[in-house]
Amino acid sequence: MTVRTSDIEKAAGLLRAGGLVALPTETVYGLGANAEDPAAVARIFQAKGRPSSHPLIVHIGGADSLDEWVEDVSPTARLLAEHFWPGPLTLVLPRGPRVPLEATGGLDTVAVRVPAHPVALALLSAFGGGITAPSANRFGSVSPTTADHVRAELGAAVDFVLDGGPCEVGVESTIVDVTGEVPAVLRPGGVTREELEAVLGCPVTVPETSSVRVPGQHPSHYAPRARVVLVAPDKVVAEAEGAQERGHRVGVFLPPTAVTPPKVHAVVDLPASAAAYARGLYGFLRELDEQGCDLIIASLPAEEGLGLAIANRLRRAAGPRPDGEQLGRQER
Repeated sequence: MTVRTSDIEKAAGLLRAGGLVALPTETVYGLGANAEDPAAVARIFQAKGRPSSHPLIVHIGGADSLDEWVEDVSPTARLLAEHFWPGPLTLVLPRGPRVPLEATGGLDTVAVRVPAHPVALALLSAFGGGITAPSANRFGSVSPTTADHVRAELGAAVDFVLDGGPCEVGVESTIVDVTGEVPAVLRPGGVTREELEAVLGCPVTVPETSSVRVPGQHPSHYAPRARVVLVAPDKVVAEAEGAQERGHRVGVFLPPTAVTPPKVHAVVDLPASAAAYARGLYGFLRELDEQGCDLIIASLPAEEGLGLAIANRLRRAAGPRPDGEQLGRQER
């Protein structure tokens, strides 16, 4: 999708003036502000209803400017940047003086990435600085993958929306902590664990919890209005029909392996490809909300490749179980 040069210049001017600009990336749409302007950064938290302790990601125009934003770049960080930037990988590194504490949630680390979307890169070039940009939605709700999603959810809270078409990846970037000796995935995303391990030549951990705060760690996140319930793949149809009989308006994420669709309010037939599933995930959740579902029944995909990121988002969308028990990994 072609974006006019005048729109890029308008967006860059608004950023310089302390405004908020929604911009497309290959992952999801971001709500952007001048990374060096504390007042503009504060507007992001206000527009999203996001706690100020939750750090933001600083988007920069290229790996060659990484040293301008962080205090120390390890060999591991440089290796990952060389292989995956521009792309859906965020690196957590020691914060440099150019980054205000307002952008890091008060931490001495900063999350940095170079987006792969041509419109985002054009805006970064025209602006000439870093752009803090969490997902352009209300805190905790489903992330936007089209410009219309942004307009519907944030409306006048955004000064300008750059429409770059649907996002290609569809789930947020992978966040990797490279401040220690062993890199760790703090949020699975568009770069898979297997891809990271192939480049690094060693196993990469994906801890359940981390002392390093990063986006997407809230117990309930990426959540639609409907309640999300996760069950084993072979129980999706029975659980959905039972809930429908009990009076719920049920939506179902139907696995490709299912033979017969359930008799419920709405059904999303999931694609067999993990890439297609990731690309459509947030749209599927929004679709079932729009159809008036109050309950969504889904199962977790195999947690390999992009399936790990999809499973992470579904767990966060489901949040803690009503009985207080945190949802664990399914028996497969």
